[in-house]
Amino acid sequence: MDYAQVLALAKKYEPDISRFLRDMIAIPSESCQEGRVVQRIKAEMEKVGFDRVTIDPMGNVLGYIGHGSHLIAMDAHIDTVGVGDPDLWKYDPHQGYEDDEIIIGRGGSDQEGGMASMVYAGKIIKELGLEDDYTLVVVGSVQEEDCDGLCWQYIVNEDRLKPEFVVITEPTDGKIYRGHRGRMEIKVLTKGISCHGSAPERGENAIFKMAPILTELRALHENLLDHPFLGKGSLTVSEIFFTSPSRCAVADSCRISIDRRLTAGETAEFALQQIRNLPSVKAAQAEVSLYGYERPAYTGLVYPTEAYFPTWLIEEEHPVCHMVQEAYNSLFHEPAVLDKWTFSTNGVSIMGRYGIPCIGFGPGHEDQAHAPNERTWKKELVNAAAMYAVIPQLFVQKYAAAMPESTENLLRVD
Repeated sequence: MDYAQVLALAKKYEPDISRFLRDMIAIPSESCQEGRVVQRIKAEMEKVGFDRVTIDPMGNVLGYIGHGSHLIAMDAHIDTVGVGDPDLWKYDPHQGYEDDEIIIGRGGSDQEGGMASMVYAGKIIKELGLEDDYTLVVVGSVQEEDCDGLCWQYIVNEDRLKPEFVVITEPTDGKIYRGHRGRMEIKVLTKGISCHGSAPERGENAIFKMAPILTELRALHENLLDHPFLGKGSLTVSEIFFTSPSRCAVADSCRISIDRRLTAGETAEFALQQIRNLPSVKAAQAEVSLYGYERPAYTGLVYPTEAYFPTWLIEEEHPVCHMVQEAYNSLFHEPAVLDKWTFSTNGVSIMGRYGIPCIGFGPGHEDQAHAPNERTWKKELVNAAAMYAVIPQLFVQKYAAAMPESTENLLRVD
């Protein structure tokens, strides 16, 4: 493989990659509203020469290159979060900004940039004849910001697509990522008895019952398990709700939401039981449970799941780690750094639920995700396109025979 030729062609297509990314940014595509951007992606895939493009009943767009025996996938979620406070943006979040080095706009790093690079990697593969004994599926997945991994639960279970490995194109700051912490969305409910606010002693205030729970949760966060690679488990109270007959009444219920990040050794039941064991939770007879997710996709399909997203980590010596490192070194003539994401990705299902090895390399930086004035760098878009173009053939010719029958999740404890 002529790596210099691949990189030169990726650089040639920088204007096309940039234009395509800006087109996607210009289409608002929050979770469950991705229909228009999916159609834009489909059109670009067809334009550059993908062999087949389909949209599944959930609304994920899948572009196919090749007809070989080794099934490989690359994934970019193409939904975004909202823009937040527009006054914090220097430029319109959807019209954005572009100069010789950067592109600004919602979704630039998180993570429509990955999709732009993947599509033009497909064009490079076709133009340079890099097809081999593989079928590459480029996935534009939906609803990740709402419920990471749900799209891949559908792809594996309903589309019956189970690749040998998946490249996740979330932003990696120029590094190669091999895992991240999991997460859970937990609710804690206290119940009370309402009465007139002029005589609160006649009732039981559910908000007061919640107060000591909040204090103990803050202390619990400080004492969660740690891991030398992935880091510490964490929790934060992200929302609080109540019910009351009026402002002149005692609250009869109070509910909080907890964002719980899971490191090695922390399963869903372990994390729930930690909270149930708190003295304040027992004293208040509070209910502790997982949230569920049942929001309809933009197609109208509902695919319910629990809001539990497993931790995952593949070994440093796994063939897909070596493969992506070799691709990086061959293209850029410098050693690649292995690391992990701080946030969560679709890997929670791909590797966390199904044991399909994942490896991460994507344009953009984590600190741009969900931030005002979100930006990505054109050089990284080009580099990612070159990486995605060389990985499939490199895998078939050198690493496919070394793949294990199954990949152990180094953090699985359940």
